[in-house]
Amino acid sequence: MLTLSIQSVDSTAFVEEFADTITANAPAPQPEVVETSISIWELCMQGGLLMIPLLLLSIISIYILVERAIVINRAARHDETFMKRIKDYVHEGEIESALNLCKKDNTPYSRLIAKGLSRIGRPMQDVLVTIENTGNIEIANLGKGLPWLATTAAGAPMLGFLGTVIGMVQAFYDIASQGNAASISTFADGIYTALVTTVAGLIVGVVAMFAYNYLVARIDHVMNLLEAQTMEFMDLLNEPA
Repeated sequence: MLTLSIQSVDSTAFVEEFADTITANAPAPQPEVVETSISIWELCMQGGLLMIPLLLLSIISIYILVERAIVINRAARHDETFMKRIKDYVHEGEIESALNLCKKDNTPYSRLIAKGLSRIGRPMQDVLVTIENTGNIEIANLGKGLPWLATTAAGAPMLGFLGTVIGMVQAFYDIASQGNAASISTFADGIYTALVTTVAGLIVGVVAMFAYNYLVARIDHVMNLLEAQTMEFMDLLNEPA
């Protein structure tokens, strides 16, 4: 009976030791990962009130880009037969028909030619000055809205940096207010404002800058076209009768 009791105690101890060994070697439970996501709208809302002027500037910039691109592309249309027909009318003495053709074409360079045709018979210098003045007016009309783009390209990043300063001031004020009880969540809103407005301001500014440079390049192309048409028209008037 004594022997059996000792074996029973030894078996129980062995089972407990085996269970402890399995528990010790088992992998530690992994912390539960909580997936969080935030939408673009929610992210923008974190930027505060400065996101409103940045949004307005972005809408204005996109509108100016689309509207001016359409106008400038129309102005850049070039009919290869236009000047040939003008020459034929001038050689035949049909100035009125040439003016009607210019009105029908209704492009910047056709308006330049029409202004020159209306000055035929005056000194050549007067004709050239009239055409140049008309060309300057046409180029100015094509450039409407470009100062807004230039202002947005420079001002939007400044608004973003202003939001950064405001956000950091808010963050440090919250930390100072709560003292030792401050935590990362205390100034999280301020950090959101600082970073979101900076990103938004840079995006709007970069878009406005590229839009401005694109439109300026297109206007330069139209200007070169007007100069070429002006020279061709002046050569026509200088031809011997």
